[in-house]
Amino acid sequence: METAMRKSELIARLRSEILSLQGFRTPSLGQHSDFGLGPVEAAFPNGVFPIGAIHEFISSATEESAATSGFMAALAGRLMKEDGICLWIGTRRSVFPLALHFFGAAPERVIFVDVKKERDLLWMIEEGLKCEALAAVIGEIKEISLTGSRRLQLAVEQSKVTGLLHRVNPRLNNPVASVCRWQISPIPSQLDTGLPGVGFARWNVQIVKVRNGEPGSWQLEWSNGRFTPITRPVIKRVGKRQILRAV
Repeated sequence: METAMRKSELIARLRSEILSLQGFRTPSLGQHSDFGLGPVEAAFPNGVFPIGAIHEFISSATEESAATSGFMAALAGRLMKEDGICLWIGTRRSVFPLALHFFGAAPERVIFVDVKKERDLLWMIEEGLKCEALAAVIGEIKEISLTGSRRLQLAVEQSKVTGLLHRVNPRLNNPVASVCRWQISPIPSQLDTGLPGVGFARWNVQIVKVRNGEPGSWQLEWSNGRFTPITRPVIKRVGKRQILRAV
């Protein structure tokens, strides 16, 4: 009986150490997540968003690419906190820097690196991930091999920098060495007043694969500087009008 308990303790400790190496922290008692992703974070082991790891985002259309950029900017803002620095590396910059403010990421602390040759992208991202002074590296790269992604994973295991890889319309849906594969798509915004215009950004957030976790799909809104889960639409009557609201 005692031997069985020791084996269980040993397995639990080894599992915790492996998760720690993969960027999954064990939350302390009473500790809450800094990311505020709500139900999405329950998909990860210990219910904690993994930092110091590689996350892969897949986009297959222009609108998905724009939604993914906004979502990654919100994550980068959380990783940067008050004084962190982020590298944003790509060959065709499609992000308007000042718009990052909306997602909580200070554009003056984001260093954009526009690479002329795609063959230099992987090297640039890898060198960025080796820099311990950075809070995050966002890399826009279309294709990457399993071997190439392992190089990035080895880099973050040493530096503890978080890497967000955005693959736009890749030809190959090959596996890569990442803790999580995301797919972000936009959903229509909602106005409280019912007036025409553009409301807060809304996303359908899908975790396609997650190491030692539970994949799933959720809907989130970015409002008042934080993620807010969208539960279900309800109809609120105002006079003769009907207004759809999310609660």
